[in-house]
Amino acid sequence: MFGFDTVLCYKKNNLPYDEQVALLKEKIQNTDTILIGAGAGLSTAAGLTYGGERFQKYFADFEEKFSIKDMYTGSFYPFPSPEIYWAWWSRQIYFNRYIDAPSSVYPDILKLVQDKDYFVLTTNVDHQFQRSGFDKQRLFYTQGDYGLLQSVQPEVQKSYDNQEIVEKMLAAQGFVKNAQGGYEVPASGKLKLTIPTDLIPKCPDDGRDMMVSVRSDHRFVEDEGWHKAQARYNEFLDAHEDGQILYLELGVGMNTPTIIKYPFWYYTEENPQAFYACINQDYAVCSQKIQGRSLCIEQDIAKVLKDLLAGKKA
Repeated sequence: MFGFDTVLCYKKNNLPYDEQVALLKEKIQNTDTILIGAGAGLSTAAGLTYGGERFQKYFADFEEKFSIKDMYTGSFYPFPSPEIYWAWWSRQIYFNRYIDAPSSVYPDILKLVQDKDYFVLTTNVDHQFQRSGFDKQRLFYTQGDYGLLQSVQPEVQKSYDNQEIVEKMLAAQGFVKNAQGGYEVPASGKLKLTIPTDLIPKCPDDGRDMMVSVRSDHRFVEDEGWHKAQARYNEFLDAHEDGQILYLELGVGMNTPTIIKYPFWYYTEENPQAFYACINQDYAVCSQKIQGRSLCIEQDIAKVLKDLLAGKKA
């Protein structure tokens, strides 16, 4: 459908940074309709990093035992037992899905668009948009949600909330509740690498093992909620295929460009009143076909958002 060749991408860096921000601020202020496309780089900018200090804080024992270096590679590790597998995954789920991001990146985006006719398409599975106050009817988490489990057998087209069982797993490993009711590493730093066998989740419909409901292979379940969100997204696209609209892409790389990046380029090309803006720390590009109606800012997203909000009334 899209047919873009990445070698034809054009990096629009001929404007000084201050002028880029001024142009984007003007586009946001004067555009009633905004479609946000959000990728992994956005959550990284918000402080939900998968390596470094955060990884050491919650997974140092897994690194010592299995030589795992970050949460991303750990999510594919062949753990020797389901008790260890769910010890890992309960931590990865909780500390990326059930806590707020360390920075104000997501709330800052909401400040920019809350008075607009907006919609969010995201490949992120950490639920940070909804946690930050975005209308859940205006969100499409196309790759799933860390907060959901599903049967390993995709014939069961359902997903199930996991917060209660995840918190039980954390408590069983030695995590303790803080004053706010959340879980944190105990002062001793000592944790168990396993959970009790009776906490291993089983599907209530087919009795089989469960998995996190994120798109990692062919088994991902596109359940009723997923299809309803997709329908709302398609309705938004249909309603705004013509007329003024800003396609605002945040932290989207080239791992899965056919979900956000290429469609946004295509929609911009097809609609003369559309404008495309891309913010990414390392890879801010656009198609040559839309370079006259695009803005590519290669900068830290958190900084750009703060600069966009400078002078904006609360």
